[in-house]
Amino acid sequence: MTTPSHRVVAAARHRSWPWCRRCSGIALDLGSARTRAWTSGRRTILDVPTVTLPGDSATCPIQRGAIIDTPGTARMLDRLLGHRPPRAGRPLVILTTPVLGGIAFRAEARTAVEALRPRTVLTVPTARAVAVAAGADLGRPLLVVDIGAHLTEVTLLVDGAVTDARCTALGTSDLDSLTPPARITDAVVALVTGMLDQDHTSQTLDALRRGPLLAGGGALRPDITGRLTARLQAPLHPVRAPHTAAVRGAARLLQAAHAHPSAVTDAAHHR
Repeated sequence: MTTPSHRVVAAARHRSWPWCRRCSGIALDLGSARTRAWTSGRRTILDVPTVTLPGDSATCPIQRGAIIDTPGTARMLDRLLGHRPPRAGRPLVILTTPVLGGIAFRAEARTAVEALRPRTVLTVPTARAVAVAAGADLGRPLLVVDIGAHLTEVTLLVDGAVTDARCTALGTSDLDSLTPPARITDAVVALVTGMLDQDHTSQTLDALRRGPLLAGGGALRPDITGRLTARLQAPLHPVRAPHTAAVRGAARLLQAAHAHPSAVTDAAHHR
């Protein structure tokens, strides 16, 4: 199923900020299948299943890009990260959110993140975080295709802001003998075609000709990427380590927030 498009007013162009290694913070990507986090002072990314508890009693608190069990999500975050922030201060949290998750996702996510006792919570659209991780030129229109385990999003960024976005509740975890990779490819093509049809400017076409950024676990599958390149008749640009691109982009914004707290709020929203 495909959601309607979502258009917002473009924000100002953003610049790069210097690295900050001494600040307390958490970059967090809450996915339906995997939760990924980066904390200040650590070199590795925490990458674990999105489940309330390990073992046979595990349940999935996030499904198809929606938080269906907020208390369960909070317990998961406390178990995974509650002991990690420094005792000296409350952390700044930058949280990626599905582009079409809207107010509901942000509200539920912020409630769950309170388990980490944050000083401030900023949210950033997943597509924007992916573009930041890739070091993309945000001065030109950019398409971001994020093929996750349970959700696939196509987003148009103009001057770094989301101006159009569409998604389908289909991902790599749905693939089996009855659901071939072509289903995802066809869905992405349909989303892009819909964006082209309703765009009365040349922005979507310009971004397509430039070549979409490709992120998510689907970017690691040649059976998806090869067919998608042929169907779109455009070059694809897989992001390095595409399954962790969103959390890495959030981490860069976290570092930017510490260095330039007033500037980074253009890219992320206060709670």
